[in-house]
Amino acid sequence: MAYGTMTAPEPNPRANAALAADCEVCNGWGSVITSYGRHELCRACQSPAEDECHDGS
Repeated sequence: MAYGTMTAPEPNPRANAALAADCEVCNGWGSVITSYGRHELCRACQSPAEDECHDGS
């Protein structure tokens, strides 16, 4: 019997493939598996500052 509702975290983060294309850290995947076994966006190519530079404006 459930006593409360909790939303599950999104299982896989959505990476921007265009930003990840030439990344050597994630090999173009846009995400990495951490030493703790977590699936996270690649900090080298998916950072917000990097995203702002590629928005086309």
